Parts: sequence; C-alpha cells; structure tokens
Amino acid sequence: MTEGSAPHLSRARITVLGVQPGQPPFRIVELDGEYIGKATSMTDLLLLAADAGITVHDLDDLDEITWVGGGKFVWTLH
Repeated sequence: MTEGSAPHLSRARITVLGVQPGQPPFRIVELDGEYIGKATSMTDLLLLAADAGITVHDLDDLDEITWVGGGKFVWTLH
C-alpha cells in the first residue's frame, strides 16, 4: 500500500471516549493512549489536559482531539 492510499490516522494526542453511566455520567479521557481521568464537561476536559501539560486551542480540531461516541456537546447518555 502506498502512502497516498493509506487511511487517515488521527494524530490527536487526546482521545475522549463515549459517555459512561454514572452520577453524573462521564467520559474517559486519554492522552497518548493512557488514561488521564474522567470528564463530565468540556471544562473538565480542558482542566485534565492542562494538568497533563497540554493546552487545547480548538475542541473541533481533530488533530488535537479525537471524539469517540459523540462530539464536544455529548455529555449524557441517550
């Protein structure tokens, strides 16, 4: 397979997984594939990233964050 036909792989260091049941519901956050915490909101996500030394400039930039199971506005179970 040539480089031009390779599937797009995310370069994002932060991955936000789908909403998990809990009181309140939460999303697991990973940095470089390692668990860094649980977030219940965008603010929590930004604080977790900052604690890990990462400044998030744009929550919509897929080169910064990979959203799994819903985007930045999904924080509750459906």
